[in-house]
Amino acid sequence: MNLTYDALNKSILEELKPLYLLYGNEQYLIETCVNKIKKNFGELLLGINYIVLDETNIDNIISDIEMPAFGYDKKLIVVKSAGLFKKDGRKKTGTPIQEKLAEYIRENMSIIEESVVIVFTDLEADKNVVFEEIEKNGIICNIEELKPIQLVKKLKQICNLYKVNCDDVTLNYLVETSGTNLQNLINEIRKLIEYAGENGTITIDDVNHLSIKQIESVIFELTDNLAIRKLDKALEVLDNLIYQKEPLQKILITLYNHFKKIYLCTIAVSLNKDIVNSLSLRPNQVFLVTKYKKQASYFKKEELRKILNEFIDLDYNSKNGKIDIDVGLRSILCNYCS
Repeated sequence: MNLTYDALNKSILEELKPLYLLYGNEQYLIETCVNKIKKNFGELLLGINYIVLDETNIDNIISDIEMPAFGYDKKLIVVKSAGLFKKDGRKKTGTPIQEKLAEYIRENMSIIEESVVIVFTDLEADKNVVFEEIEKNGIICNIEELKPIQLVKKLKQICNLYKVNCDDVTLNYLVETSGTNLQNLINEIRKLIEYAGENGTITIDDVNHLSIKQIESVIFELTDNLAIRKLDKALEVLDNLIYQKEPLQKILITLYNHFKKIYLCTIAVSLNKDIVNSLSLRPNQVFLVTKYKKQASYFKKEELRKILNEFIDLDYNSKNGKIDIDVGLRSILCNYCS
């Protein structure tokens, strides 16, 4: 059975199921669900009625299921990123452990229902033999990163809890600059709450001075300055990235990917195509469409192609020792602004 995140939480409170598969990008919410399952399960004693498995000891899972939880009615087994849900497209069958576990679930569900609750967690999950058995006999939930409006709501709740004021505009700005990973955002808002203090107010200026900006957000800022030929500001943004010890190769790749998206946005607009699909944006990244369209309006298609080719040449020449990446990046920025 496939459930939404909200339905999953409701189900956990009502009755624990024998099998769970929780996967997706939002690991904070996945861990929150695992903790709720653990709380609802009751007293846990590691090694007796609570077992944690990963890719190093996943071969023990069947023996752990069958081993009695001495003194307890049931056992909770949490399996973290054990590689059970990877599917090799070249093979019709799964790995030996995948096939063995799927067969065991298929033939021994009555034992599993009586003796254990098994929670599988992972970043991704292909629909392989293990996935199909859990889908038939348990609960599956794909927990992706929240959309900005949902993130703002959660951050607002945290601010209210600590009696700190922060309006939606500021919280939206925090999401735009620090990214959509909930754990990172919680870390950032707690820092801002501590700075503002009880009955204080978090401002956009506070976010700019105290929060850690995601590199993708900084690249937007660099591109904005480049677009209006503010070379000194563009180089200042680049210097700040280097000062923050972002690897030069990562900066180059991020710049290339960013300008590629602007280029694709330009083509999508000219052909009246859907920008979200053209840029392969995730549901929680839809808010970026407006920013990409605005930046695309600053550049001609030929300019974007030239910049992309220069990034490709820089990558090749730097790997062959012909030019330093730092020098090459500054040269590309200066050439455009000249």
